[in-house]
Amino acid sequence: MTGPWTRLMSAGAVLGTGLAVVSGAAGWDTAHRLLAALALPWLVGLLVVAWVSARQLLPSAVGAVVLFGCAALLTGRGVHLAVAALAFGATALLAARFAISNLKSQPAATGEVAWRDYVTLTKPRVMSLLLLTGGAAVFVGAGGVPALSVFALTMVGLAFACGGAAALNHYLDRDIDPLMGERTAKRPVASGRVAPYVALEFGIALSAVSFVLLDALVNLPTALLALAGNLFYVLVYTRWLKRTTPQNIVIGGAAGAVPPLVGYAGAAGHLGWAAVAMFGIVFLWTPPHFWALALMIREHYAKAHVPMLPVVRGNRETARQIAWYTVALVAATLIPVAFGIFGLVYAVPALVLGALFAWGAFRLWRETTRPRAVALFHYSLLYLALLFVAMALDAVA
Repeated sequence: MTGPWTRLMSAGAVLGTGLAVVSGAAGWDTAHRLLAALALPWLVGLLVVAWVSARQLLPSAVGAVVLFGCAALLTGRGVHLAVAALAFGATALLAARFAISNLKSQPAATGEVAWRDYVTLTKPRVMSLLLLTGGAAVFVGAGGVPALSVFALTMVGLAFACGGAAALNHYLDRDIDPLMGERTAKRPVASGRVAPYVALEFGIALSAVSFVLLDALVNLPTALLALAGNLFYVLVYTRWLKRTTPQNIVIGGAAGAVPPLVGYAGAAGHLGWAAVAMFGIVFLWTPPHFWALALMIREHYAKAHVPMLPVVRGNRETARQIAWYTVALVAATLIPVAFGIFGLVYAVPALVLGALFAWGAFRLWRETTRPRAVALFHYSLLYLALLFVAMALDAVA
């Protein structure tokens, strides 16, 4: 079964491959390479949809992608254009088959999806903090106030990437969300308000739009970084680590640390030591933040058989690790000051905010209760937000 977001990807793939053929025939070398690059995410998106929910279309999807790849590899002008034309034809055929498949399955559709459910699929509250860290990194990468166009385009592209990853998380966690308490049980897919295939297509479409937008209007490194973070969160963390190891959030924290890299590269066009420092800070912040949450809802993780640290090692051991990870985090926030990456405008808030975080973490270790965990969890959100605001202000100062 397929839905409206597959139609969007089909249109993008047909338009992209068609424009690539036209630009190649006209000899527009730079435009041709760009249009060809922009067509690929739509094709890959259709391939994923076919693999997951429309297996009868998988051969057609594979054929279109293979022909497109062969066209890129064959550099002789005549053969390149001939194979590119075949790729366009195969893509148009694939789009038509998706449309026919959708018409045949329409009676079984669950109805229109409310716009509020689409918003919920993107996890806007989680996204807001990711965008804040990415937005601060744009200022750091620009070495001051960035151009409005660069800031806006980078933020929109990052928002699409985060929203796409979140929607795919809803799709993959639809089996355990009903077991994780009232909040997750009410999510659109878990509650049945949104069909799983719609969430899948929506997530893939947003991810493809993110890559196309960032590649075309910002730069390729930014697009690749956003895509890498998306894939790591969906495939490595959600699909694998979350359900297999109590170190899931330690390793998986790398996904949440990618937005600062995206923001920095969006402004600078490359990565630098400041970007590495911001990545490391978010990476070390993630375990104490999520383990505090895990202490709050330990019974939900246990019921869903998710091996979070409190479930596997107990509350006291979790509180101990929160405390020592917080020490490492606070130390990591001060290292960029020692190397001159950030200045005094950042250093003072980092020291004060870090001292408060450490105090809360060690208090939780001494008295491992739910109220202490709740307090630390909420402070950790404020901590990261204010820390990255301080980085942006330091870049402007």
